[in-house]
Amino acid sequence: MPINLKNFENSLNLKSKMGDFQDLDHIDGLSISTVCANLYNKPRDDLVMFYFRDGANYASVYTQSKIISENIKWNLNIKSKKIKSLIVNTRNANSFTGSDGYEGLKEIAQEVSAQLSKKQIDDEDKPKKISSNEILFGCTGTIGEKYPTEKIRNSIPELIKKIKYTQNKPIWMKAALGMMTTDLKPKLAMEECEISNKKIKIYGVAKGSGMIFPNMATTLGYVFTDADLSNDILNKLLKKNIETTFNAITCDGDTSTNDMVSIFSTGKVNNLEIKNITDKRIKSFDEALHSVLLNLSKRIVADGEGASKFITISVTKSKTENDAKKIAFSIANSPLVKTAIAGHDPNWGRIIMAIGKTDVDIEVNKLSIKLGPIKIIEKGQLSKTYIENDAAVYMREETKIDISVDLNLGKKNFTAYTMDLTQKYIEINADYRS
Repeated sequence: MPINLKNFENSLNLKSKMGDFQDLDHIDGLSISTVCANLYNKPRDDLVMFYFRDGANYASVYTQSKIISENIKWNLNIKSKKIKSLIVNTRNANSFTGSDGYEGLKEIAQEVSAQLSKKQIDDEDKPKKISSNEILFGCTGTIGEKYPTEKIRNSIPELIKKIKYTQNKPIWMKAALGMMTTDLKPKLAMEECEISNKKIKIYGVAKGSGMIFPNMATTLGYVFTDADLSNDILNKLLKKNIETTFNAITCDGDTSTNDMVSIFSTGKVNNLEIKNITDKRIKSFDEALHSVLLNLSKRIVADGEGASKFITISVTKSKTENDAKKIAFSIANSPLVKTAIAGHDPNWGRIIMAIGKTDVDIEVNKLSIKLGPIKIIEKGQLSKTYIENDAAVYMREETKIDISVDLNLGKKNFTAYTMDLTQKYIEINADYRS
């Protein structure tokens, strides 16, 4: 299936090329389709379906915002052990839409279940009736606008007609493009591993550029594998790996009402049953899953609204991991730190400020700070080798900025990822709905 180039350009992916992305191909048990439901003023793919013709085991983590979107409410009410379809729309968050937004999902789910049940009769030797409680939703876009139920419902027949049982790189690209809002680039990642000598694929897509700060998993992220793993194992693995991936990123310190990350297992690889995540046979999968999640997370930060710098903040030798996390995010979310980096100003006092304003107990005379390879603070004092111009050159010439904070108080560490704050960020968000 060739990429619609007009859609490709209208999706704001002007800086991306096919060669920039990994070669995601086919995963047994998964089908993908995308259409334009005319949710935007310009024609572009804005509605995506992931279809599991034999069902998929799954696990999800959702936003911890006190105000959640209607699709998150819908998903939390799903009790089915297997999922048959995931529908993702862009442009509209279906948040703060009340009962109308929820009823809209119900109408769409009923249409999807009816149409997919017909497809089962047409395509399967042993067709199964698909229920509306076997369908998950992902929504992203503007909060508080009326949910476009009719446009989406009317697009379902075409969406199902375009289902492709064999995927390739262009199809995965179309799916990632169809989820984007202010993103400039689609986000895809892949790894391969083994479970009991059986080759396993793990593929992932995500969207996110603004309103990014971890309070579960900030953005939409979907991971697919052909491994045969139970819902319980998937849930434990996802929660274990989310903390140092999606829960380790921030763009602007704002947590969305719609955040969700899900993993789906089609079970098409006949690997030995895994009953516990401490089983050594799952180690390779565990590491590969972490790699996919971290890859997607970093792509979100790198594509943060208006970003010109990708920033890694490592806090080491802390008494607790939570203390290290507090300091890392205090630095990562500081507008003063982020604007200084955008302006190539090595104002290290702003890093000191961000460390000091936390409720973490530190010993100043043990504190060390580095900017990339440049030592700034050693044992609580300005390093004798520090030259400010060297720091300014580093900030100006490097697109990846590393800040290291050594507390010298313990053995726990945490690394956060963020971006700088530029004038472009203001422009993007001032014009978001226009």
